[in-house]
Amino acid sequence: MTDSAGPWSASHAEAGHAVAAGQDTSAWTQPPRERLEELTRGAFVPSGALAQAAEAFRPRPGQTEMAAAVARTIEQGGALVVEAGTGVGKTFSYLVPALLSGERVLLSTATKTLQDQLFGRDLPRLAQSLGLPVRMALLKGRGSYLCAHRLDLARRDASLPDRTALRTLAKIEQWAQGTRTGDLAEMPGLDERSPVLPLVTSTRENCLGSQCPKFRQCHVNAARREALAADVVVINHHLFFADLAVRESGMAELLPTVRVVIFDEAHQLNETGVQFLGRQLGTGQVLDFARDVLAAGLQFARGLVEWQPLVAAVERAARELRLVVGGGNYSTRLRWSGEAPEGVDPLAWDDALAVLASALEQAAEGLAVVNEVAPDFVRLQERASTLAQRVRAFAREAEPGSVRWADAGTQLRLVESPLDIAQAVQRKLLKTGEERDEAERQRAWIFTSATLGDDERLSWFTEPCGLSQAQVLRVASPFDYPSQAALYVPRQLPPPKDPGHSAAVAALAQRAARRIGGRTMVLTTTLRALRAIGEQLQAHFAGSGELEVLVQGQSPKRRLIERFREGAAHGHAGCILVASASFWEGVDVPGEALQLVIIDKLPFPPPGDPLVEARSQRLESQGRSPFNDYFVPEAAVALKQGAGRLIRRETDQGVLVVCDTRLVQMGYGRRLLAALPPMRRLKDEGEFEEALGALGP
Repeated sequence: MTDSAGPWSASHAEAGHAVAAGQDTSAWTQPPRERLEELTRGAFVPSGALAQAAEAFRPRPGQTEMAAAVARTIEQGGALVVEAGTGVGKTFSYLVPALLSGERVLLSTATKTLQDQLFGRDLPRLAQSLGLPVRMALLKGRGSYLCAHRLDLARRDASLPDRTALRTLAKIEQWAQGTRTGDLAEMPGLDERSPVLPLVTSTRENCLGSQCPKFRQCHVNAARREALAADVVVINHHLFFADLAVRESGMAELLPTVRVVIFDEAHQLNETGVQFLGRQLGTGQVLDFARDVLAAGLQFARGLVEWQPLVAAVERAARELRLVVGGGNYSTRLRWSGEAPEGVDPLAWDDALAVLASALEQAAEGLAVVNEVAPDFVRLQERASTLAQRVRAFAREAEPGSVRWADAGTQLRLVESPLDIAQAVQRKLLKTGEERDEAERQRAWIFTSATLGDDERLSWFTEPCGLSQAQVLRVASPFDYPSQAALYVPRQLPPPKDPGHSAAVAALAQRAARRIGGRTMVLTTTLRALRAIGEQLQAHFAGSGELEVLVQGQSPKRRLIERFREGAAHGHAGCILVASASFWEGVDVPGEALQLVIIDKLPFPPPGDPLVEARSQRLESQGRSPFNDYFVPEAAVALKQGAGRLIRRETDQGVLVVCDTRLVQMGYGRRLLAALPPMRRLKDEGEFEEALGALGP
């Protein structure tokens, strides 16, 4: 059995597809609740159902303990938070009682990758071994699915960037003739970063709904119907919170009909939720809107409105707003506690916002003239009005209890968000403090992940998620870490703030990776360190054919991981993977393909980040210590996630190197060390070399 994880691009509505496992669902009757825990435990014995569902299954006390706790929560209702260490097999721990309960289940994951695994592999295999006739549905965001109407518009779009885009569009057109689900993840060789994708998918803003000429062919609506008819629906956190924010998509219809809701990889819930429970506006959104107006105007209403100057005014205003902020192409998060983002002239900022709002309002007026010509114009008029309202809202003061910032990169993104999701969870999900009907009291909420905190109450997770009153269970990993893994903190490296630190990390990685023939992952805490270390390693091994250095951002994530897993097989060179951000979690590379993980420095939150600052200030106002109650727990969880890439199976062997002496020199280092798996400690460089030698070339 495996634990799985993995980021997902946000979207604001849903789609999906379903499959039935077994026979007619009416054949399955819900067992008496008092029997559910007994049935669940029976599935985990050596001769139980799991022995058929999972290869090389063997009973694990922690896995059974977690499954029994999930069963009790389903029986009694309420909220359960479970931290299940790597190797526990938490996926089956929640799936078995959920399926045996006979209840309708909503299962939310962190990413589309994990969604696909659950829907395509784990759920069907388990339902078959349990002999349960379960109908399952996979529900993704609109951005994951082909929109037939927008594909038609893209065919006539003269502004496609290059020949590569034209070839991609042609491949999508050919694939569209045979797909049943419209799920673009099923299309071989499609780059998820392709600029064509936004042209052939819909969003909540540009969907025409029942007025769409392709409404009967709509993959979104077909998926929604299948999800509403399914027993188990697999969604993701982005979709869940997008729906919670707008209450307009099919999820709003689905949630009241389920009694069991399970969040896997729940450690991402808070950061995902704050993205959707606030307000956002991007110049990229505005430019997409302008492109759609011009395409629809020239296709359906040429000559009725002067489309070119109307669109040019919107595009010019969006670009001027971006230019007011200044800066380069690298993304920078700017504080915004006053009238304008930090370092931006307030008068110029107000003028730029006013010009953009006015241009959008004029576009809405122009679209109103032709809104009876085609349904596209009705939706475009609504989009123009909504965007104008958002611009006006950002010209006013922020809502109390929220924080604002501006992300300035190639495009500009304005964000206003709550500091956490606690209030939304309490009010919209658990509905505490309200008169709850029997169905609400009986609903079971299960939250699980391999990493949820570094204290007994898992406060890092439960406090910001409004779950301080939930039942908490911690299940340790079954791996024998002292014999499988070692931890080394090199004392000779310069401190993290030293300008030469990244070069020293790269040199260490170069020597160690050469010693073991690759099989090395370097995790960095910043993109600057990613570039510095990646470039130094690539320059060193360039043309040697000795090792291949893979660097995040130079290829799609999926391709990087596939190449890294392959390693030195089939005559290829061994690999070093240098990565940051999303690679710290959700990357599963078992076996000898990964035996050395190097972390450049302790992953404390960036102190200058506006959201981090606002959370720190709130703790100070409560008389608490931001460092002890926020920075250290955040670093502990992130460090634990990064270290979790090393040992993925009972037979794995490896070494973790943390290139930050604060881990062993500062008082808080003891807390961070306690959060790591109990690996044996390597005292010096000699023991490190010996450990590498034991891994073999």
